[in-house]
Amino acid sequence: MRHGHWTAPLLALAASAPAASADAATAVRAGFGALPDGIAIEAVTLTGSNGVSARIMTLGATLQSFNAPDRDGKVADITLGYDDAASYVTRPNFWGQTVGRYANRIAGGTFAIDGRTYRLPLNDKTNSLHGGTRGFDQYVWRITDVRSGPQASVTMVMRSPAGDQGYPGTLDVTVTYSLDDKGALTIDMSAKTDAPTIVNLTNHALFDLAGEGSSGGIYAQKMTIPARRYTPVDAALIPTGELAAVAGTVFDFTTPRAIGLSVRDGRDPQIVIGRGYDHNFVLDKGATDEPGLAARVEDPASGRVLEVLTTEPGVQFYSGNFIDGTYVGKRRHVYRMGDGFALEPQKFPNTPNQPSFGSARVDPGKPYRHRMVYRVSVSR
Repeated sequence: MRHGHWTAPLLALAASAPAASADAATAVRAGFGALPDGIAIEAVTLTGSNGVSARIMTLGATLQSFNAPDRDGKVADITLGYDDAASYVTRPNFWGQTVGRYANRIAGGTFAIDGRTYRLPLNDKTNSLHGGTRGFDQYVWRITDVRSGPQASVTMVMRSPAGDQGYPGTLDVTVTYSLDDKGALTIDMSAKTDAPTIVNLTNHALFDLAGEGSSGGIYAQKMTIPARRYTPVDAALIPTGELAAVAGTVFDFTTPRAIGLSVRDGRDPQIVIGRGYDHNFVLDKGATDEPGLAARVEDPASGRVLEVLTTEPGVQFYSGNFIDGTYVGKRRHVYRMGDGFALEPQKFPNTPNQPSFGSARVDPGKPYRHRMVYRVSVSR
């Protein structure tokens, strides 16, 4: 369990969203309780005319809920989490937060820029995970814009000072969530620095397309990932540097495959290491200027479909292996192993220490940008 220190929210610049026509997506801003130390949390609910809605709260710039209809029109929240802001502090886990400065793992909590080595907190045994002991998921972000219209949106910002969790450079981060009337929730992430640093931002939602807390969990849901290679990991879940072919393995999701089909297949040592899937897939599309498909998941029972798109070259698929029944989430549902999956578009884990993986470096005057999309629809 991790407990952080909290930054007080600054004065929000947008008091409310402008009025919208009946056939446009709407944005509604409201209070969302307070943290145990009294810091107020706000949330903005984006709603499309097709019944899809998303609530984003200022704590962690978090996708707190994502509601989508099934083939019969029944709407359910398909993301795991809590019903109140305080629980995200008292029972922390990654439920839809914006994670950074560096999403995923950095081996040994160290990396170098221009010959200087930087050391980060170790919060994942021998690694630094999702930004360290106080990552961006634990900040209270500031709302700067709320809009209704063809795309309802909310923009949130935060500043990470130089030396924060050991990272160099002051980093100004902006995240905008935009929802249209066709079921696409776009998340635009950008960051500017005043000194060379590394950045890798993503959203860490955990999904159950049958509805969070469903009795059957995620294992019957069918996943496709357009990736012919993945990055095997060592015992510390750090990529070995190999880009291994998925063909003929339990990692082949190039055609639809039930999540539960091989999630317990101990014949594959990678499944044993991860206690299931907790691996980065090398997307065939690579890094792109516009979002391309990273994954598609379909729930045969409800008909709900989730597509994940990204401009980044990789996506981490996590099958909820470490959810152990100690988390009591929304509507008092007890979350257990296999109750949610994450698809985290990103640069590859430990890229700063693996030159063959590319670069996560960001320099002054050259901002970091990542656009990802969660698109929901229904299969008949």
